[in-house]
This record gives sequence, structure tokens and C-alpha cells, in this order.
Amino acid sequence: MNPLFTLALTVPASAIDENDHVNNVVYVQWMQDVASAHADQAGYGVAHCLELGGTWVVRSHSIEYLGAARLGDRLRLETWIEEISRSGCQRRYRILRDSDARVLARATSHYVYIGSDSLRPQALPKALLERMNLLAETTAN
Repeated sequence: MNPLFTLALTVPASAIDENDHVNNVVYVQWMQDVASAHADQAGYGVAHCLELGGTWVVRSHSIEYLGAARLGDRLRLETWIEEISRSGCQRRYRILRDSDARVLARATSHYVYIGSDSLRPQALPKALLERMNLLAETTAN
């Protein structure tokens, strides 16, 4: 399984703010979208986690904006798991413009796995940990 997950999109009018570029909040939504798609594809998405009695929540996001995306730009959202802990993970992102391959943003999210009833952090189930470790190990190599 490829550790780098990519999602392509074209910047819609709804993403543009009064400064005529993609609003900063939209980048966070895109981070969530690509992370969810990656987790679903890799077998540790929200639906599967709920079956195991848990779910993912974000503890923090950190974003560095390096350039502006504008209406109609074709973008490539990339994400990968960089670090896994007992009850969570660190996920990295890059958002690139296809026309010139410029990195427009770099970001990191820290996710915590919580019990769906207790809403408290809990250890990752073994099946999820194995899938995530496989991705993280592939990324490190």
C-alpha cells in the first residue's frame, strides 16, 4: 500500500474569499477531506473505527501558507502518517498547484483515538495499529 495518499481538486468559487484567493479555513476542510479519504482507503476510517468502539478527533492543526490558490486552480492534496503513538497519530500534508508544482501549504494534524462512549483517549485497537504501522514504516523507508 502506498503511504502517500493524493486527492485532486479544482478550486471552486465557494472557496474564494474577499482577497480573491482560497480562504484559510478552506485549507482545514481540505485537510480533513483528504485525511478521511486516506483513512477510509487504508481501512481505519471513521466507520470502521466506530465498529470497534472508537473514533478519531483532532487535537491540533498547524498550517504554513506558502502561496495563494485561486479560482480554477487544479490542486493536489497529499497526506501521509508520519508518527504513531499508543492512542493517536501525527499526519502531514502538502497542498500543491498542478500548473507549476508549487507547494502552497504544508500542514500537520495530531489525531487522538477516543472511545465512542467515553469520549476519552484510548489505545488504538491492534488491527488499526497494524494497518497504520504498515503505512508509517513504508513512509520512513
